[in-house]
Amino acid sequence: MAAPILAYEDLGLVQGQGWLFRHLDLYVAPRDRLALIGRNGAGKSTLLRLIAGAVDADEGRRTIVPGTRVVMLEQEPDLRAHATLRDYVEGGEDAPLTHEAEAIADQLGIDLSRDAASASGGERRRAAIVRALAREPDVLLLDEPTNHLDIAAIEWLEDWLKRFRGAFVVISHDRTFLTRLTKQTLWLDRGSLRRAEIGFGGFEAWTDQVYADEQRAAERLDARLKLEEHWLQRGVTGRRKRNQGRLTKLHEMRAERAAMMGPQGSANLATATDDARSKIVIDAKHVSKSYGERPIIRDLTLRVARGDRIGIVGRNGAGKSTLLKLLTGELTPDTGHIRLAKTLDAIVIDQQRSLMAPEKTVREVVADGGDWIEVLGTKKHIHGYLKEFLFDPNMVEAKVASLSGGERSRLLLAREFARPSNLLVLDEPTNDLDLETLDLLQEVIADYDGTVLVVSHDRDFLDRTVTITLGLDGTGHVDVVAGGYEDWERQRKPAAEAKRGTAKAAAAPVKAPARAKLTYKDQRDYELLPKRIEQIDAEVARDEAALADPNLYIRDHATFARLTEAIEAARAAKDAAELRWLELAEQVEALG
Repeated sequence: MAAPILAYEDLGLVQGQGWLFRHLDLYVAPRDRLALIGRNGAGKSTLLRLIAGAVDADEGRRTIVPGTRVVMLEQEPDLRAHATLRDYVEGGEDAPLTHEAEAIADQLGIDLSRDAASASGGERRRAAIVRALAREPDVLLLDEPTNHLDIAAIEWLEDWLKRFRGAFVVISHDRTFLTRLTKQTLWLDRGSLRRAEIGFGGFEAWTDQVYADEQRAAERLDARLKLEEHWLQRGVTGRRKRNQGRLTKLHEMRAERAAMMGPQGSANLATATDDARSKIVIDAKHVSKSYGERPIIRDLTLRVARGDRIGIVGRNGAGKSTLLKLLTGELTPDTGHIRLAKTLDAIVIDQQRSLMAPEKTVREVVADGGDWIEVLGTKKHIHGYLKEFLFDPNMVEAKVASLSGGERSRLLLAREFARPSNLLVLDEPTNDLDLETLDLLQEVIADYDGTVLVVSHDRDFLDRTVTITLGLDGTGHVDVVAGGYEDWERQRKPAAEAKRGTAKAAAAPVKAPARAKLTYKDQRDYELLPKRIEQIDAEVARDEAALADPNLYIRDHATFARLTEAIEAARAAKDAAELRWLELAEQVEALG
């Protein structure tokens, strides 16, 4: 193992009347790819600032190799003192070189001459990324880097970090982002910090093992009170298992929905019977919408049935919000028509969490100051109801102003899900949520007895929740795909490649006809590789579970090294197998 370039020993920090955490040891090695995981309020962002040297600890010693440049991407960059985004990017101490900043800004598609005061959340986030990356860090600290980014920008950042030669520590709610990039995990939990030499892909198996070990120890010591928050820790594990069952049901729903899709992707669910028509809650026919000369939506036909979970994806500016407003009746189409069911009763959960009065208490927000709340016809005590949304019941008198961003999000969910409704509209619901709250949100959506419309850049969240994906490409065309984000990706990539192929074919000389079928070897690979990829996944999961033992490195270094090398080799083999299968799949499609 390479020597650390940055470390903290016996780290402690006081917050309010007590210790936020104490006696923490951590280190960062030269090529570490660390996920920093923990609940909202655990102190993740504060720990990141301590690592950066931006906050002084109350206890502990920070050591760093001389000359090491540590750069932090803040969750909320402060642009108030800057007239333009360029002033922010190129100002202050340790400012990046202009040409480095310009190169990254060009790749990210951000105009640095933009006025800072009127810049959108996505533009501010891109500017912060430009400043951080252009400073050529040795250690890069990223606090929710995907917030306010569209999927194209997230994928660009992923590619950059894969090539990055330094170390990084990242806090993120984006499971896909973490799984693709991280190779080690720091888990900040109940004031202690654990490190495992596994990426986020093995995190859930590791935490389940830790909780099981703690439970066995508590039983042996007859110390169940030591796990006073058992309703949370054990609830997380149970929630994951329940969500696995819900995923199976989701895939069945997608298959049913795929069978209803017409050849152009429009959902032809309704038949001539009254019973079928009664299931339609939103009926859009040949809908188009433009702003000036720019088409936003072109000739969209879509029928949304009761119980559908609709995900809307696309670049920033592609028209996601416009489509959402059209489907909910907030906007009128230029041509075509949209009919909404007369009984439609919607609740909208958007990013305006600040609209909750900061001086109000949790009790006032959820139960109008009382002890009981009616939820879908059932009376629940506020303490029990708050537990369902991962709140400590003692927080009922806490002011909204004292809550973290994630806690405010959970409070908003608790308030809104108590209201009767049959249409749930979610606009970027995953911002500021921790992973446990995301699990909770997935569970609530799966159990929701109505229709769901959700705009999100969180690919994993969409894959776990939606039955239909509406993909906007920015030209006005809307793909209607049965399934989640990955299903949309699989459909649009061959289409994009086919378009490029058509353009090349028009300019290319006539070639001899291609072969009419795959070779025997290609056919065998095409049939067998999916099973081989599953086997590799199982091997990686097995080895990562073994690596989750926190004492393995000290007890048996040779086994630790062998497992680490095996995981690296397996991941490389999986990448090669996936690439080979995709190439063969394209050939099969081309052969019809």
